[in-house]
Amino acid sequence: MQAIYRAPMNYFVPAVMDAQPFDQDIANGREFDNPGWEISGFELMKHQSAVTDWSDEKQVQALHYDELSDFAKQLTGADHALIGSHILRNPEQAAMHEDLGPIQFVHSDFAASYHQLMVEYYKTDTPEAKISLEGKLQPEDVAKARRMVILQFWRNVGPSVMDLPIAFCDARTVPADEVIAAPVEDYAGGGFDFETLAVLHSKDEQHKWYTYPEMQIDEVVTFRTYDSALVGTDKPFWTPHSAFRNPDVALGEPSRYSIELRATCLWL
Repeated sequence: MQAIYRAPMNYFVPAVMDAQPFDQDIANGREFDNPGWEISGFELMKHQSAVTDWSDEKQVQALHYDELSDFAKQLTGADHALIGSHILRNPEQAAMHEDLGPIQFVHSDFAASYHQLMVEYYKTDTPEAKISLEGKLQPEDVAKARRMVILQFWRNVGPSVMDLPIAFCDARTVPADEVIAAPVEDYAGGGFDFETLAVLHSKDEQHKWYTYPEMQIDEVVTFRTYDSALVGTDKPFWTPHSAFRNPDVALGEPSRYSIELRATCLWL
């Protein structure tokens, strides 16, 4: 498949314990013969929301959480899909904390340790944990779940062409020896510590990258970043992704405006 962009992607380099840019081909995901998110790790889907103002966090919480909880259960067959927070990425949020800007680092959000972290998280008294569990489950239900899948949803809520779009890597092209657990401390100043999966560069460029040009408001990219049923197997539970510089758009002309939510899908 012909690339539509050739852009630098920031991969983790263990020798220097830092990220360094490597040019990568990025193809049009709309032309990708995608076998589905359960195999490649990600998938573009149609999803209409009742939200009319994506900057209104109360409206997003009141409407969109239930919408995506239902959608996640439909997609996975899980008994429950818990959603306790969301992230808006735009210049205003980035000005408050750099973690809330587009992340230009090749990663998959969570390492194998995430399962136990979620078990402990839902025992806490945080507002997000309460929102997720209220009227549905008790903390011990999370601990005894037979399976846990983290399904994430990325939606463009701004201009259809932007300076820092997101790209997704076919998880089948990234073997286990090219991902490494890396600590994240105090994410976005919220006191949340966890391990992400940093991704090592493939010298022969075996990683296959895709982006979705001109995403519309009724489209969402669904992608998997954890699956307890796949941890310890030869199949990836990760889906590497990263923002990248659109070479056709100057920074801020226009800026990216997006929203992402994460569903903790549980089988009891």
